[in-house]
Amino acid sequence: MVPTSQALEMAREANLDLVEVAANERPPVCKILDYGKFRYQQSRKGAKAKPHQAKLKEIRVRPKTGEHDVDTKVNQARRFLEHKDKVLVNVLFRGRELQHIEEGRRIIEGILEKLTDVAKVERAPSMEGKRMTAMLAPKAT
Repeated sequence: MVPTSQALEMAREANLDLVEVAANERPPVCKILDYGKFRYQQSRKGAKAKPHQAKLKEIRVRPKTGEHDVDTKVNQARRFLEHKDKVLVNVLFRGRELQHIEEGRRIIEGILEKLTDVAKVERAPSMEGKRMTAMLAPKAT
């Protein structure tokens, strides 16, 4: 325990501030530090405390999308899922492609299969107009 006047003198000599860090203690706890830096660090702590807001990310492919392009989309979806976002997988059909829905189903099933290690299927593949959609959610770890 150091008297307040002596603590203030020590802070002045070090070109720093005497900052009260625990006011409700008896006696109050103070530190000699740079007050500007202390406030900045406190504001950074507050920013990091905010939890991640899960977003819905969308991956779009077509029935004729090549295997390598699908793998690229799968890697992108994997990053989204690891970042705790949900992923909506869309297979878009145009014109005559609607006659070959099984091709779109094959692609969407392949995507879901490749992501089973990081995701769970929240909504199974289903047709909605000219698109087939499936929803993936990150696995709880």
